Amino acid sequence: MTSAWELLLPAASAPARARGRALQEALRDAVRSGRLAAGTRLPSSRDLAADLGVSRGLVTEAYEQLTAEGYLRSGRGAGTWVGDAVRAARPRARDLAPRSRGDLADFVPGTPDLSLFPRSAWAAAQRSVLTDLPHESLGYPDPRGLPRLRSALAELLARRRGVVADPERIVVVSGVAQATALLASVLHARGTRTAGVEDPGSPQHCALYASAGVGTVPLPLDGEGLALGPLHASGVRVVVTTPAHQFPTGIAYSARRRAELLAWARSVDGLVLEDDYDGDFRYDRAPVGALQGLDPERVAYTGSVSKSLAPGLRLGWLLVPDWLADDVVERKRTTDLGHPALDQALFARFVDHGDYDRQLRVCQRAYRERRDALVAALTEHFPGSRVTGIAAGLHAIATLPERYGPEERFLARVEEAGVAVRSLTAYGHGGVAGDQVAGASRSPEQVRLVLGYAHLTPGRIRAGVARMAAAV
Repeated sequence: MTSAWELLLPAASAPARARGRALQEALRDAVRSGRLAAGTRLPSSRDLAADLGVSRGLVTEAYEQLTAEGYLRSGRGAGTWVGDAVRAARPRARDLAPRSRGDLADFVPGTPDLSLFPRSAWAAAQRSVLTDLPHESLGYPDPRGLPRLRSALAELLARRRGVVADPERIVVVSGVAQATALLASVLHARGTRTAGVEDPGSPQHCALYASAGVGTVPLPLDGEGLALGPLHASGVRVVVTTPAHQFPTGIAYSARRRAELLAWARSVDGLVLEDDYDGDFRYDRAPVGALQGLDPERVAYTGSVSKSLAPGLRLGWLLVPDWLADDVVERKRTTDLGHPALDQALFARFVDHGDYDRQLRVCQRAYRERRDALVAALTEHFPGSRVTGIAAGLHAIATLPERYGPEERFLARVEEAGVAVRSLTAYGHGGVAGDQVAGASRSPEQVRLVLGYAHLTPGRIRAGVARMAAAV
């Protein structure tokens, strides 16, 4: 066993009190990883102790312990051998987080500029919270969230988004995804088996409802929002919407359609889930208030810090009607016993001290500049293109002249050039949205793109659009 000395030497160099445990772990690791194969005969305890410069008793104890565990086998007078029971390889920690493919230009929507995260202000808030937080606040929290944070959120959402915000009906969640899953699970328990989703729309909504056993019905849009005829004909009583800035078409629901949608909810004793994913970011005027403010008993409202701070924080909120509150809170409690208390206290301080408002202003300025850069670059490199939807959010819809089509060929060429883009049809749910969006029929030669820009600097936006144009 010429390699034994090399494998085990670091363990022999461990501090005296930890040397025995280190030697045992080194032997286990060598067997698990296959560096000591099954059937390998180990040196005698005397020889290995001499090679490693440790006591014979230390090696004997290690052999005995690993023999008892099944890693080694021994017989009287027959020496010590690596056993053949071990099948586990060294565990490997894979990273399954979504990552950019490394394209030269990436216009895939949905990602904020993570370099804008306010590290200094966040660190200061964290130090303050760790200093002042009472010991009892580190216990299991109220499943709805810390009262301080729910109160701060109620004030923030009422002021910025016009919601009717009762802290008793706010549930702190790990993002819009958990809010949607919680609500879907509660609705399923109450007998709901189908829910309407915007088509085109966020692919997450279908998957989250499906995970709770609730099917989804794709509902088309017209120029004002969800088309009422298909909505009434669908038979659903629950619908998921993004009325402030529809994803992905970029339209804002008209005042008339908002009123009609609420009238529908009342007529069927139904519920509207309002996903306000980027409602704070409007660049041409003040943001339109949330739909929930018009009828708090027919609208469940959800949002998060994923676009304003970072999605990795996994922090959001769900504001539910009174008739659903107890069920949602109980489901939250049985799901995870509440959101992490330290994270909640930190964000509450961040909001209370005005840091969150300052962060929103920073993002607003940066994203408005980037949207302007995108529109200018498209005008320069794709003459005749149109950017539709309101000036808001983190993405824009670009419709290119027919001479750049058909869409399938366009997408293939820009991908070959190292540009990542998504077409509007990629966000369809199997309804008519692939051929007709917002009341406009689609030409076979037409190219419609959903272009994310928030995570790109103006320079990278211009370079990316130029590369895209050169490819086609």
